[in-house]
Amino acid sequence: MTKDSDAVVRSKFGPAAADYATSEVHAKGESLARIVELVAPQKTWVALDVATGAGHTAAVFAPHVATVIASDITDEMLKEAAKLATARGLANMSTATASASALPFPNESFDLVCCRLAAHHFPDLEKFVAEVRRVLKKGGRFALVDNVAPDQERLPGASVSDIDETIRTYNAFEKLRDPSHGFAPPPEHWCDLLRAAGFEIVAHEQMEKELAFEPWVERMRCTPAVIADLKRILDSGPGHLRSFLKPRLDENGALHFTLQELLLVTDRTDPTE
Repeated sequence: MTKDSDAVVRSKFGPAAADYATSEVHAKGESLARIVELVAPQKTWVALDVATGAGHTAAVFAPHVATVIASDITDEMLKEAAKLATARGLANMSTATASASALPFPNESFDLVCCRLAAHHFPDLEKFVAEVRRVLKKGGRFALVDNVAPDQERLPGASVSDIDETIRTYNAFEKLRDPSHGFAPPPEHWCDLLRAAGFEIVAHEQMEKELAFEPWVERMRCTPAVIADLKRILDSGPGHLRSFLKPRLDENGALHFTLQELLLVTDRTDPTE
């Protein structure tokens, strides 16, 4: 991350750290258990969780590996992660301050690197992927979970230009709620980026994530004006964006919508020596 983007992330997520510690989406989301199943971690592995937030991903991997470092740039988040490790008795889970674009670890340090629901904040995805590859041992495993933008599969019948525009409007929607949002690409962008960087994709899944609107905006301390704009977009915004987000009211009249989560498990590949 750049210094400017780091500062924006800290300003948004520092005050919200305690909320993320108790967030159902982050603490108990369906992708959390599933990514552990797909990774199939080993008891001998040394693991790193990048942009750990309140530490939920590091904590769920901790019982399955030798050690795991929960890293983040936000001190308040690292404190929450440390509290979580203590509460669960995870003596093999530690914390470290680290930027996703400049990981402060030696080459080939880890058997596993994971990153869940954070990469859309990173200003340079290529640099992040390069850093992941650098700190992974040969044959090491990288697991990514993140929100993704729409593609042809999610918007059947839409033209290429319509999809490109919806990628733009979706990211603008996210950035309106959270100014530290960077860019959530469509799934194939991640696949192409990882293959080009020397990773082999060994698992690729996508799942829907239902979000309740009110907690979603409360976590980011959105102003009434921003909340009104976000509701307007969900109610009467661009048609393809609404088709992608699927806004709806539950039986109590509470607003909900759907995001898409991509789950990728990849292995670092190296030329035969």
